[in-house]
Amino acid sequence: MIVNSQSATSPQVIDCGAVDHTGPVSWSATARQEVETIIARYPDRRSATLPVLWLAVREFGWISHQVELITAEVLMRPLDEIHEVVTFYTMFPRRPLGRHQIEICRNISCWLAGAVNLRDYLKQRLGIGPGETTADGKFTLSEVECLAYCECAPALRFDDRYVGNLTRESIDRLLAEAE
Repeated sequence: MIVNSQSATSPQVIDCGAVDHTGPVSWSATARQEVETIIARYPDRRSATLPVLWLAVREFGWISHQVELITAEVLMRPLDEIHEVVTFYTMFPRRPLGRHQIEICRNISCWLAGAVNLRDYLKQRLGIGPGETTADGKFTLSEVECLAYCECAPALRFDDRYVGNLTRESIDRLLAEAE
């Protein structure tokens, strides 16, 4: 639950189901300097929202309510505006993720090429469903709307690596490499 701190008399409550960090968070000195460098690139601080949020993911691993607060503060934007951006894009995780993120494409090209069967194979191999993280914290499995890799459907993204023409064997290789 997020309370909009911009309205002192009647706070706006947004139920987002986000899990918060256990305490206040703050930018490291290095990250704070990078935030200022990013902001300086734009005539309006609002334009720096996405790059600052990407930096926040790198800095904190995910975007909690506390991270939204310090991002809103540094960008001098209302909290609900930052929250809207975070909840609109899938690239801003709102909970801790596994050390490896596996995103399988669920768009029509991949689905027609068998992605649903490969998703089920991944579910079986990892013992988790989309949106879940393995008990050892090693893998998080997600479905994404489109990886823009249709020419190589079915496709997935394994951390920062795109893998097309996906098969059970290529999934096995990816998981073995991550061991």
